[in-house]
Amino acid sequence: MTAQAFTERDYFTDPAVLLDPYGYFEEMRPRGPVCQLQTHDCLLVTGYEECLEVLRNPIDFSSLNSLASSAFPLPFKPEGSDISAQLEAHRDRYVGGNLVVTYDDERHNNVRYLVSRMFTPSRLKANEAFMRDYAGQLVGKVVAKGRCELVTEVATPYVTMVIADLLGVPPEDRVLFEQQIAQGQTVGSIENPDSPTDMSVLEFMGGHFARYLQARAENPGHDLLSELVTIAYPDGCRPDLIELISLAVFMFAAGQDTSAKLLGNSMRYIVDTPGLQQQLRDDRQLIPWMLEEVLRLEGSTKATHRVARRDTHIGNVKVPAGKAVIVALAAGNRDPRRWGEDASEFKLKRPGIREHIAFGRGAHTCAGAPLARAEVATILNSFFDLTSDIAISEATHGKRGARRYQFEPSFIIRGLDNLHLELQGR
Repeated sequence: MTAQAFTERDYFTDPAVLLDPYGYFEEMRPRGPVCQLQTHDCLLVTGYEECLEVLRNPIDFSSLNSLASSAFPLPFKPEGSDISAQLEAHRDRYVGGNLVVTYDDERHNNVRYLVSRMFTPSRLKANEAFMRDYAGQLVGKVVAKGRCELVTEVATPYVTMVIADLLGVPPEDRVLFEQQIAQGQTVGSIENPDSPTDMSVLEFMGGHFARYLQARAENPGHDLLSELVTIAYPDGCRPDLIELISLAVFMFAAGQDTSAKLLGNSMRYIVDTPGLQQQLRDDRQLIPWMLEEVLRLEGSTKATHRVARRDTHIGNVKVPAGKAVIVALAAGNRDPRRWGEDASEFKLKRPGIREHIAFGRGAHTCAGAPLARAEVATILNSFFDLTSDIAISEATHGKRGARRYQFEPSFIIRGLDNLHLELQGR
């Protein structure tokens, strides 16, 4: 397919682009690391350094459209070279405008401060026992069967229950949460064109978290929700209940799809890369290296979005106030200028691998990144502990070299819809 053909395709809705974005990015790359889309009034950033430039510049680029996407037109006529006030005045018009991922300036800094108090090394350490025990239970069940569909049987319930335990969701409600998440739309899915970012699950969670937080305020415990109702912003002010509900919902929901997809993406590389599975079995210290390379090559988030608050630039490209920008993390992570000519190949122990941008960078770096890494490493260790071999089901996905994989049709999320495994126990 030619570059011209790709320019005529819609990044947000074309199934071929959504299911395999890398060909699209590579065909767009010769047009420059920052280029104008023909299908939408927005810029596409494919260069690694240029992605960093945007991500590290919250002064000039707002995150308000990060869930609504760059396809969402400005709900007002921009006036002047600085539209920061106009954006803020129309916050309620944007999907997720009340979530921390879309906040800017002091409001974002305040909430990030609260989040940083949540995902501490000591807190994650305390959660390790639950992760190991629950991972062992899930993996033990599917190994006993000799097979599984990884995404629905293992990955989704696992990440749901881990964050539920971390936050202190009552055991009797956890199955309800799991069911709601399983039924919800993937973020950025074209299967729900009228509302590309499904908010129904968040609304369901909001009602429950309101009740949990009110109960903790009256009778604090030792969980994250109890800590939320007692901590304050850096200036000493206390967040109101609505802000706390929003934050709790965000923390619960943010890592659901992405962590589950990371497990699926990792397992695909483990099994499909010749010799890799045995390397990891022989030396578990290589698992973190493998995870970082998978995050670079096949991170769960394809792109994030920004809108220019002021007249600015990216590299040598002028960007007027109001211009939407697609920050293509997946493209930046395969930029040959940064990663070399083998940028699209899996390479264990790649130099500088922690410099990838799969979790973003700057003020909006994913706060749950340490949890995601710990979750996936823990359950991969359980798979290696309880199996002697893991194989991709050839009946479902075909033979190695001619696999048939189905990915989520999302302009945000990159991950397998399903992954059928054959498991040989010890």
